[in-house]
Amino acid sequence: MDKSIAVPEVDVNQRSFGMLEQNERIYSDTLFRHGDEVFIQHHGEQYRLRRTRNGKLILTK
Repeated sequence: MDKSIAVPEVDVNQRSFGMLEQNERIYSDTLFRHGDEVFIQHHGEQYRLRRTRNGKLILTK
């Protein structure tokens, strides 16, 4: 399993994701292109989204 990579926090807007429309898909390969963990800032809280060896996703606070 790849190690997680800490990415500096940036202000992301819709343009960063190609102007996503409501309910448009973001593929997990895009999220996990640098490792098996991503950190998500949501309403002042940090969440960790992790991909397991079996391909499952786990979201923790």
